[in-house]
Amino acid sequence: MDAPLPSILLFDGHCNLCSGTVRFILKRDRKRRFRYAPLGGPSSVALLAGTGLDIRHMDSFVLSQDGELWQRSTAALRIARQLDGAWPILYAFIIVPRPVRDAVYDFISRNRYRWFGKRETCWLPRKEWEPLFPDGISTTY
Repeated sequence: MDAPLPSILLFDGHCNLCSGTVRFILKRDRKRRFRYAPLGGPSSVALLAGTGLDIRHMDSFVLSQDGELWQRSTAALRIARQLDGAWPILYAFIIVPRPVRDAVYDFISRNRYRWFGKRETCWLPRKEWEPLFPDGISTTY
């Protein structure tokens, strides 16, 4: 039986909140279910090709999992469900209608640079995490 493909989280590497979220997930994903790729990098371009999603106007992270793409609050909840510790409890919020969940997500997303700041270059992970980044480590995305 084939091992399941790892899920890939596409994120804004310039956004402090997004990069902080990736670090948070990395520390709570001991089974290494996730891989990470910055929006604009080769993996995200390939995954989003033909989907109608425009990387240049992306204000959400995207989760590629089991052949499907998930965005915004649904992506966040699907990730939480797979983390170590008590974080899977958050998946209970999936019962909240998606438009309501996404409205909260969008409010935070619209204000993320103002509240958390923005980097001039893409965040670089610790060397030990490098294998979890299929595009390698670069500040240019």
